[in-house]
Amino acid sequence: MGKGQKLYKEAKQLIPGGTQLLSKRPEQLLPELWPAYYEKAKGCEIWDLDGKKYIDMSYMGIGANTLGYADEDVDNAVIDCINKGSMSTLNCTEEIELAKKMIDLHPWADMVRYARGGGDAMAVAIRIARASTGKDIILFSGYHGWHDWYLSANLADNDALDGQLLPGLSPLGVPKGLKGTSYPFFYNNIDQFLELIKKYEDKIGGVVLEAIRNIKPEPTFFETIEKETKRLDIPLIVDEVSSGFRLNTGGAHLVLGLHPDIAVFAKGISNGYPMAVVIGKKKYMDAAQETFISSTYWTERIGPTAALATINKMQKYKVQDHMIECGKKIQEGWKYLASKYKLNIHIGSIYPLSHLEFKENHLLYKTLFTQEMLKKGFLATDSYYACFAHNEKHIEAYLNACDEVFEFFSKIQHCPEKYLEGPICQSGFKRLS
Repeated sequence: MGKGQKLYKEAKQLIPGGTQLLSKRPEQLLPELWPAYYEKAKGCEIWDLDGKKYIDMSYMGIGANTLGYADEDVDNAVIDCINKGSMSTLNCTEEIELAKKMIDLHPWADMVRYARGGGDAMAVAIRIARASTGKDIILFSGYHGWHDWYLSANLADNDALDGQLLPGLSPLGVPKGLKGTSYPFFYNNIDQFLELIKKYEDKIGGVVLEAIRNIKPEPTFFETIEKETKRLDIPLIVDEVSSGFRLNTGGAHLVLGLHPDIAVFAKGISNGYPMAVVIGKKKYMDAAQETFISSTYWTERIGPTAALATINKMQKYKVQDHMIECGKKIQEGWKYLASKYKLNIHIGSIYPLSHLEFKENHLLYKTLFTQEMLKKGFLATDSYYACFAHNEKHIEAYLNACDEVFEFFSKIQHCPEKYLEGPICQSGFKRLS
């Protein structure tokens, strides 16, 4: 047991859940064996507390580091910001510059508000929607954070968030008075969406969905949602926290032909520095003046500075083209190896956020895959999040390691559990988009 594994045992006595983020819990990846903590990160390489170096071909900061770890251009901009003072009684000009940049990238939008995390920004967007319409019910598809508005779906039905988030998730601590204020529908399930519209038509204050994730939108899905939200005169809110700034410099909705009234960004917009942006039409955004949305650290200078530096670099180097190409090579490599070793694996999602699924005993094989790839010097799981720091050598080395592991899998299919060196990992997010 290394220093990281030992420290995580201590952390679980001090921090409920062990970490601040579900996706970073070792139990989600490789229980008892995952390094858990890092000493240094640069590019797409991470050094653990024992000095072991790994190439990160997994989540890249849970999708936050689109350029790579410790990117010099972004870090230098932040260092300059810190030297000038990252916080004061007065406001920073960077928030105006970033607002103009976001509206320039999204000409349909008129106004901007900020937060520092995706879940918080989604809560801001929901508050704005309810304030502008005077209606309480929110219809949603996908995962949209940890706040009460979202988890309240499970007050009416304990299974409501199954597939959206995690099976059997308890809404413990969410006020029971929020029961009946949010309802989910499956991505691409037009009939289910229209049924909810018919049932709650006069009480709906907004519709929320992830632009894209694991499933491509069917031709009439977006069209139907846009038609109904316009008819009811309520905002269509697009969650771009994960999808934004990966297919293009801006929102995936621009590529997909989706026309929102409000859009929310976070994660990869600022390359690992906390930042989140809510953009929208004046018709709805003005309601932020009529309700109370305010936080001291939403005015600090580092977030917008990092976001501007990140977006400018993305535009200069066409970073999204690189991420798409990396993801395409990974998915093609997975497919070739699955065919080569006759493994039943499903591969999908947009290229920059690639996913694979072992069709039989997924959690067991996911755990075993992570275990064996770790031995070969890779942080790897059933997802690959592309970044600008990944290059041909990283991809080639990763796929060569996958080749060896998949060949190993083809030989042990009669008793794969025999080769596990720890417990099977827990199930993670189950998305419908």
